[in-house]
Amino acid sequence: MADYLRLRQICLVAPDLAPAVRCFEQVLGLVVCYRDPNVAAYGLENAVFPLGASFLEVVAPTRPDTAAGRFLARSGGRGAYMVIFDCSDPERRAGHVRSLGVRVVSTHNHEGFRGVQLHPKDCRAAMLELDCTDGGEDPMAAYGPAGGTGWTHAIRTHTTRRLARIRVESPWPEQLASHWSRILEAPAAGRCIATQPTDIEVTEAPPGGREAVTGIVLDVVDPDAVRAAARDHGQPFEGDMPMVCGVSVDLRAG
Repeated sequence: MADYLRLRQICLVAPDLAPAVRCFEQVLGLVVCYRDPNVAAYGLENAVFPLGASFLEVVAPTRPDTAAGRFLARSGGRGAYMVIFDCSDPERRAGHVRSLGVRVVSTHNHEGFRGVQLHPKDCRAAMLELDCTDGGEDPMAAYGPAGGTGWTHAIRTHTTRRLARIRVESPWPEQLASHWSRILEAPAAGRCIATQPTDIEVTEAPPGGREAVTGIVLDVVDPDAVRAAARDHGQPFEGDMPMVCGVSVDLRAG
């Protein structure tokens, strides 16, 4: 099997799940493909939405004192919780990140699925996860975090086409870009890290800002129509970008 790495999924956190799901459906035209019953063990509920071969996930705490709830309190609700990558060999990559001094905090090994979660303090900005689903060399085949097969039936492209980029803020953007480039073994050109099919742009945080994944770029059919839908839905804005679950959404025609 050829070695591969894909930026596959971004995980956002909301204080309540249902309003976030309605926003994704009514503003971005997305459809839930999976709800993971296993996250209940961590005091969470979730919904996963496909954007082509990539995914947006939103999780919400269902009880006090959960990791997601602490993230909301610590971050003020600003920024993404986790960035998940698909790869051909998470075990080899786990050995590589350990050689960099990055801790592995959790491993998953289920039928047809393996994965490792990296310590968010060592990654900086967000928790990174490296997964592999059997048959994953085909990005439209089974995908473990979306329940395996069946997720492709929920793909809708009449409003949102794809997740084109994620944006990460840091007071030290070149340093963070280099750090993530080493962790992911992905080339960096300045502050941009080349991962397929979605790249990573590291930008300079505003004065007093912290390291966080603060934005996503979506290719949409009609940016003005999505902005209007976001305003009608009551979403806050950052300039001309609607805010969804703590991240700004940069809309581009594509």
